[in-house]
Amino acid sequence: MFPTMFPLATGQPFGALPVMPVQAMTQQATRHARRVYVGGLPPTANEQSVATFFSQVMAAIGGNTAGPGDAVVNVYINHEKKFAFVEMRSVEEASNAMALDGIIFEGAPVKVRRPSDYNPSLAATLGPSQPSPNLNLAAVGLTPGSAGGLEGPDRIFVGGLPYYFTEAQVRELLESFGPLRGFDLVKDRETGNSKGYAFCVYQDLSVTDIACAALNGIKMGDKTLTVRRANQGTNQPKPEQESVLLHAQQQIALQKLMLQPGAVSTKVLCLTQVVTPEELINDEDYEDIMEDMRGEGGKFGALVNVVIPRPRPNEAAPGVGKVFLEYADIESATKARSGLNGRKFGGNQVIAVFYPENKFAQGEYDA
Repeated sequence: MFPTMFPLATGQPFGALPVMPVQAMTQQATRHARRVYVGGLPPTANEQSVATFFSQVMAAIGGNTAGPGDAVVNVYINHEKKFAFVEMRSVEEASNAMALDGIIFEGAPVKVRRPSDYNPSLAATLGPSQPSPNLNLAAVGLTPGSAGGLEGPDRIFVGGLPYYFTEAQVRELLESFGPLRGFDLVKDRETGNSKGYAFCVYQDLSVTDIACAALNGIKMGDKTLTVRRANQGTNQPKPEQESVLLHAQQQIALQKLMLQPGAVSTKVLCLTQVVTPEELINDEDYEDIMEDMRGEGGKFGALVNVVIPRPRPNEAAPGVGKVFLEYADIESATKARSGLNGRKFGGNQVIAVFYPENKFAQGEYDA
């Protein structure tokens, strides 16, 4: 009666309904478990760049389990809301992609989550629902097994770091707000050099917004820090309590002081208010002061060099009135700073700060 309602394939018995190909049915049934949500995309992102990026990083971490070729089969982007749905070839590859949460895409960390239509109980029957523990996340700048210390809503992204900052220096900068539960300075896997960004989580989660507000936008050399919650893109949340903002403003002032020369640990210590220019004119007095400084400075570790600039007749001499102690390592210099700062020397209270090693090596004593 209705010959076109169900078109029949040649040789198909009367009364039989057409059957979708098995592969198409499988793809449709597993799509919710093969897609991942990627949020916080930069405005420049497009379908091709997202597909290429995630296919490359999946290969780099060893996350491809469905054979050779690209892991990504389809990408849908909502440009207005800056998110994408990235469809993988298999359920297992989609689960492996979940380990990429926080990865840097075109200069910004992106969120990788399950989509809202994900059905955990159904997905569990289709394949692994957790990332493989054997993924090489370090290959793409992520920390393996970091879920205990570097995951969750309070993870902080710290970008715009000067490349010459060491791990210890970045950690010291961040710990001015409190002890860290997790920290990772992302480095190039081939050269070992810093990539200029890091992630951290504070032990006291209540300081998260305070640290973000205080550090974000601070200039360090020719760079400007970008500090925000890693899973909230460029939209920094507003702290709910005014007291938090007030505290943050206080910390900003403290932070700017800390970022002045002398804040970052080096192997060279500069002491002021130790000697006067007049005490350095006489050769015997000068040698006595040098000997005293070697004795005092040597108590804290291996002292490599002591420099005490002297006044020059009819000529400006940079650094006069300062004493420079160069140690074999930062640990010794740090001990010396703790031991000497605030001590009385000749009736004066000593001020001890770290000094840039490059300036010291070049004989620039007036920084």
